[in-house]
Amino acid sequence: MKKRVAVLMGGPSSEHEVSLKSGAMVMKHLNPDRFLGIPVKINRDGSWPLSMAAFKEKIDVAFIALHGEYGEDGQIQSLLDTFHVPYTGSGPVASTVAMDKIRAQVLLKQNGFAIPKYLTVVAGAPVIEWEKVKKLGLPLVIKPTNRGSSVGVQIVRRWPDFNRALADSFHYSDSLIFQQYIPGIEVTCGVLDINNIAVPLVPTEIVPKNSQFFDFKAKYTVGGSREITPPCLLALTIKKIQGNALRAHKVLGCAGMSRTDMIVGNDGTVYLLEVNTIPGLTETSLIPQAAKAMGITFPKLLDIIIDNALLKKI
Repeated sequence: MKKRVAVLMGGPSSEHEVSLKSGAMVMKHLNPDRFLGIPVKINRDGSWPLSMAAFKEKIDVAFIALHGEYGEDGQIQSLLDTFHVPYTGSGPVASTVAMDKIRAQVLLKQNGFAIPKYLTVVAGAPVIEWEKVKKLGLPLVIKPTNRGSSVGVQIVRRWPDFNRALADSFHYSDSLIFQQYIPGIEVTCGVLDINNIAVPLVPTEIVPKNSQFFDFKAKYTVGGSREITPPCLLALTIKKIQGNALRAHKVLGCAGMSRTDMIVGNDGTVYLLEVNTIPGLTETSLIPQAAKAMGITFPKLLDIIIDNALLKKI
């Protein structure tokens, strides 16, 4: 008998449209011999098209294709746990920590990962805090502490541009993380749980075509970046990248899949930037590309993700 898979998409986050694209791709590529896909579009105000009782009655497992707040910050995971609904991906704790860039940076640093120097500042902070930020020097990366898909991320190369960048980033969050800019090669590496065993995927080198970095536009515009899978790097460096991704997945307690973004510095150090617990599954997304490079088709990738969810204890 086919398993009924509710594909959750949309939601109240700034990544609503991206989520709809991920959800549509999941619906398109679900194995029709094994699964019956049921699209569940959550509204921008967070309301559902049906009650939770009706939802639970109609489905066997939830495929979370929600990105950003509500989807990746532990809220939907906690809700599904409350109603004992199996779901794909990480649980509420790992989701919450990974989405909170401050908590994630602290935990990753405590576990020995190389990360760029950083400071966090909240809106209305005293002048002395801003003086500390300036001591990080230029270029400087500014990120909202709780957004995904590089929403609100800025790179400041000149101090006259600082206030404008600050205002833009504060539009998305009341707290920001300021990171030392690391020149080097942007890479990302996925991890996929196969039969409850975490397996690193082939890494990808990212070369944005019209952006300073792998920003929202570069991520979700067809042809917005050149993605090289596997990257043109030394075998030892590729092994380091995969090792970092696998260890970060385990340190944060991720499940199902994750994708870790990194920079290979000019000195060869692999710096960890952040961990994504619900990577995109759109036509331009990186996890499907990496899986394909390992001989895993999109339908097979979805099989693996859903099977892992069904193995969970709820």
